[in-house]
This record gives sequence, C-alpha cells and structure tokens, in this order.
Amino acid sequence: MQPVTKLALREVSKEDPLKVCFVCLGNICRSPTAEGVFQHIVNRDGLSALVEVDSAGTAAYHVGEPANSKSRMIAEQNGVSLTSKARKFEYSDFDYFDLVIAMDKENLRDLQRLDRKSRHRDKIFLLRDFDPVPGDKEVPDPYYGGINGFELVFEIVMRSCESLLEVVRPHVNS
Repeated sequence: MQPVTKLALREVSKEDPLKVCFVCLGNICRSPTAEGVFQHIVNRDGLSALVEVDSAGTAAYHVGEPANSKSRMIAEQNGVSLTSKARKFEYSDFDYFDLVIAMDKENLRDLQRLDRKSRHRDKIFLLRDFDPVPGDKEVPDPYYGGINGFELVFEIVMRSCESLLEVVRPHVNS
C-alpha cells in the first residue's frame, strides 16, 4: 500500500493555522514523541505560525504527566524537546483539529468509535499512512521494549512526520 501523498485540506493562515493532533493510548510515549518531532520539523522549516501541534491519549491513565523519560531521552539525543503533558482526547477535539493521527490500529478504532456518526472520518489517519516504509502501519508501543523500542519509535515517527509535512506543505505555504 502506498503512503498518503495528498489530503483534501483547507488553506490555512496565521489567523487560522492547520491543527494536528497525534493520538496514542496513554499520551506518554508515541503521541508526545510525534507531537515533539512534528513541532520540531515545523519550526525548522519556518512554519510554526501556520501549524499548531498537539497530542492526546484515548485513555486518561496519565493525564497531567510528562512524556516517558525514555521517550524524552531519545528525543533529546536527536535535538527534539518533548514538553507536553498527557491529556485525554475528547469528542470536541474532532471539531478543533484538522488532522487526528493515531499511532496504531487500536487507537484508530477507538477514535472511529468516538466519532459515532462518522462526521470526522476524513480527518482521522494512522501516522504510518504517511510513512514511505509503512510496514504493518502501526507505530509499536515501546513501553515494554527497552531502549531499542524507543529508538525504533523515534525513527518511525521522524520518517513519518517528515513525509506528513511534505503532504500538508501545499496547504501551509505562506
């Protein structure tokens, strides 16, 4: 399966930036990594005024907690800061965000179930839908995989977020 290379998105402006939310289960490993990586590359490319980035979890297990220490360590080793605090994804987030990007199929299903009337299906994706090397389409949960699991997640997220930015770039060029 080929990665997503085009999206039907509105044109954005500084007054109404593109809003992207990355979602995993607890919002302490994968989605804050994706948030930090995507924010890093958006900043690097001078697009921070045109793109707003956030993350959330489908469960409320870790609300208010920072990203996992191993996620933060790997990100920092790669020049990326993970500064967000965990929060739970709420139905109202669908109305706010232009793109809601799940880390795995289980969280994708949870988001789709939350969107009972399918009003927001066109904005829900898997992160690896944008990955040039999508594998099984899932960003694996690194929590029990030791440091190598966190390194693998960072590599997948970086590659996928770089590709995602290229897909949204036509909508955010000022």
